[in-house]
Amino acid sequence: MMHKNKIAIRPLMAVLASILSVQIGAAIAKDLFPVLGAAVTAAVRIGLAALILLVVNRTNFKALTRDQWKAVIPYGLCLGAMNFIFYLALSRIPLGIAVTFEFIGPLLLVVLSSKKLIEFVWVLLALFGIVLMTPWNNTNIDLLGAGLALLAGAFWAGYIVLGQRVSAVLDGRQAVTIGMLFAFVIVLPFVCTSDGIFNFNITLLIPGFALALFCSAVPFSLEMYALKYVPTKTFSILMSMEPAVAAICGLIFLREHLSVLEYAAILLVVIASAGATIGSKDVLIPAE
Repeated sequence: MMHKNKIAIRPLMAVLASILSVQIGAAIAKDLFPVLGAAVTAAVRIGLAALILLVVNRTNFKALTRDQWKAVIPYGLCLGAMNFIFYLALSRIPLGIAVTFEFIGPLLLVVLSSKKLIEFVWVLLALFGIVLMTPWNNTNIDLLGAGLALLAGAFWAGYIVLGQRVSAVLDGRQAVTIGMLFAFVIVLPFVCTSDGIFNFNITLLIPGFALALFCSAVPFSLEMYALKYVPTKTFSILMSMEPAVAAICGLIFLREHLSVLEYAAILLVVIASAGATIGSKDVLIPAE
């Protein structure tokens, strides 16, 4: 009995570790913003992650069919847009709030895939949480930053849909590896026009690799392990904790102190996300 319990606990811990890893990576990214800017930081994360995945997974590009290319290219472009826009938002608003706004995208996707009336209650609850964080409630939230986080959430929802499509025709590790390359294509034009590129030097390679590992290589590996043992619904409910974990990481690593109202708003979004997931038949919300 003890042996079975250990097997059950480890995948759950892997999901939680994946969530924590992504948010620690986001904290590292925010520390790099003053030096590199959001665009170059996003490029460093995506580019180094792509390099790591290429070495580890040894993708055979010649073996890909036309249908596989048609599925993986939009997936990768959506992945790049999601990461780049989220970093733009993160440069303007606290980590916990940025993730909370972004999480509205996957939440709406879950709700739209269901026909139950109760799902709209969860949307209203999440929207109420968002209203609590608006500038007219004296929370000093940057409107552009909030809008960018919501836009990143829309791309997150698209990433989930496209990810499910590409997983039907291509191995998950290969899809992520190739997707990262096309994600890099999205951010590259913005890097070329950013002054932050001139500040990049060899001393930033260590935090750059740490960023790539914590945000991409480590969480993707943990998620792939967990999904072998954890039902998709359980996985998605655990992922609903991400806004709360982001707020805690923002407090610990970035000293981003939120108001009681803002913490309450984050809690409402977490409850709404978990509630919507419980009511859904089949849903999967991977890390961004």
